[in-house]
Amino acid sequence: MDAPILRAEHDEFCKRMETENKRLADEGKRLGRRIALLEDNTKQIQILVTNVERLAVSMENMTKIQEEQSSRLDDLEARDGEKWRQVTGYIITAITGIILGFIATHLGL
Repeated sequence: MDAPILRAEHDEFCKRMETENKRLADEGKRLGRRIALLEDNTKQIQILVTNVERLAVSMENMTKIQEEQSSRLDDLEARDGEKWRQVTGYIITAITGIILGFIATHLGL
């Protein structure tokens, strides 16, 4: 503080401060826009994560249902096989009975 500053120096200092303040304000706006974009991206990612979680739960439920249906289908297929074997057994028994009856009638029994 030995020597007072001149008016021109003061005006130059004011111009530099105004320029610096404008630059900082512009940078603040730019950073504000970037933060808003990041927040939007974060919200979208969170929505995506939620949807993926729901999809995973849905897939798990569908897998359980598919396993149950597979088990029921196996039971149905086995039942049809059992019916077929049973019908085949009855046919063989009938044919055997007819043959034995025919032989018995020829032998005079």
